[in-house]
Amino acid sequence: MPARGTGFGLLMFSFPNYRSQWTGNVRADLLSGLVVALALIPEAIAFSIIAGVDPKVGLYASFSIAVIISITGGRPGMISAATAATAVLMVTLVRDYGLQYLLAATVLAGLLQIGAGLIKLGSLMRFVSRSVITGFVNALAILIFLAQLPELNPANVPPLTYPLVAAGLGIIYLFPRMTKAVPSPLITIIVLTALTMLFGWEVRTVGDMGQLPDTLPIFLLPDIPLSIETLRIIFPYSLAIAVVGLLESLMTQQIVDDLTDTPSDRNQECIGQGIANTATGFIGGMAGCAMIGQSIINVKSGGRGRLSTFAAGVFLLFLVVVLGDLVGQIPMPALVAIMIMVSIGTFSWSSIRNLREHPRSSSIVMLATVFFVVYTHNLAIGVLVGVLLSALFFAAKIAQIFKVSTTISPDGRQRTYVVEGQLFFASSEDFMKAFDFKEAPEKVTIDVSKAHIWDISSVAALDMAVLKFRREGAEVEIVGMNKASETLVDRLAMHDKPGAMEKLLGN
Repeated sequence: MPARGTGFGLLMFSFPNYRSQWTGNVRADLLSGLVVALALIPEAIAFSIIAGVDPKVGLYASFSIAVIISITGGRPGMISAATAATAVLMVTLVRDYGLQYLLAATVLAGLLQIGAGLIKLGSLMRFVSRSVITGFVNALAILIFLAQLPELNPANVPPLTYPLVAAGLGIIYLFPRMTKAVPSPLITIIVLTALTMLFGWEVRTVGDMGQLPDTLPIFLLPDIPLSIETLRIIFPYSLAIAVVGLLESLMTQQIVDDLTDTPSDRNQECIGQGIANTATGFIGGMAGCAMIGQSIINVKSGGRGRLSTFAAGVFLLFLVVVLGDLVGQIPMPALVAIMIMVSIGTFSWSSIRNLREHPRSSSIVMLATVFFVVYTHNLAIGVLVGVLLSALFFAAKIAQIFKVSTTISPDGRQRTYVVEGQLFFASSEDFMKAFDFKEAPEKVTIDVSKAHIWDISSVAALDMAVLKFRREGAEVEIVGMNKASETLVDRLAMHDKPGAMEKLLGN
């Protein structure tokens, strides 16, 4: 049996089928990797511009992250590179302190992500509901489409752009009916590039996005002072980059898991992302994370294994360094058509039909996640809102199940309250309302054998009930408490401690 564990040193042992993830789908992985590489180029340049750095910073980062994550990551077939989600977090740092501080922040962000994986924070993804994931997917689909609008603005592009985009979409959706041997997005790029070069059509090209590098990246240490002051400057940025990067990566990982119907390792993905970002900072690249759009292009083009991600990184570097002049001639309408296809394929259209069928709380969570992600262009804020709403709706639902029933002895001298359900902060108020303190009998029994006490609020409510009955002269007995509840009550309860009446009742 292979050893179990998470970490780069145990990588080969964490994945019993690690070799097959490289060799099980070679042809399709190489072709899909080429498609992804071509689509990565303009995006990497655009994200560099967003961050305020030279285009080569984003291109080197996309190469480095894709290659390294293919080896160290926990999700075969998922594409990671420079992204808008992390680029927007770098703007102020670059503006105020320059590129070298960005590289240092990238290294530190990677180290934080490695730490998150080692302490298994990836497991927290189980607290993200399906409604949040659906909202995340729909929001990203909308953002991907909105990102194409500048390339469709009549003020920015020639009229020929529109028929070329339409032709590209036609090839993407119709070519697979003839054969699926070659990914239709690759055919789209080849055909439209050939047509524009052959007829000399004037349209925006990849070369118009920015200067492509013509040299390989080299190892370098960030040129910054090693001091507490430097750490104080970069740490907030590194933490934000690490959190947002892991959030988008783990959400994308879940989506690729569902698309391919295969499992993956979330904690290993955290470590892999960290290793990739740390290394990238030492070759002059900016931090990145998983990309849902490129990952879906990869999957829909047939990519399934680690080779597809590795190939995307290698092809990217080869294309910009060796074939930069040719790549610069690729028409932007071809890439716009591919990204529109991605946005259409990413959006969960069934979620619109299910709005009436699903519980109202689930629909609200999904729509709120979409709204806040699109409105803020910040994935972390949108997902955080969705998770908080999910938690609130869940707490309210559990609190509604809670109930207390009362039994009175024939002589009226004894009263038994049977508590059922989860006693926590949201149900504490209902718990207190269930008791009649003014007409207290001689003896009160509170039976919690069908209940569980969860937090300090519920312990305080139990304290208050006991002490109020005692103030009215009743003898109070608590029965049926399970061991977990008893442990919490013994540690936090005050009703049997000296002076409890005065402390809790203010007398």
